[in-house]
Amino acid sequence: MAVKLRLTRMGAKKRPTYRIVATDSRRPRDGEYLELIGTYSPIGEASVKINEEVALKWLKNGAIPTDTVRNLLSKEGIMKKFADSKKKGNE
Repeated sequence: MAVKLRLTRMGAKKRPTYRIVATDSRRPRDGEYLELIGTYSPIGEASVKINEEVALKWLKNGAIPTDTVRNLLSKEGIMKKFADSKKKGNE
């Protein structure tokens, strides 16, 4: 099973909010997901809330983030922590 970290659209018409979820890549965009990682609201002042421990757990287990989720994780500093943990594991 290929696990992806991606956005699931929520909210009203023309007022989107998104959930950042870990899901099977074959599932529909707004379908069932394995675990909720965080939320993203692009309207107004964009806000991102991510559970760092859960995100790192899925990244370490091989989940592949989409481009948008990768950018959100980078802005929160989670991708840097993931890269650092991989370096420590190789040493």
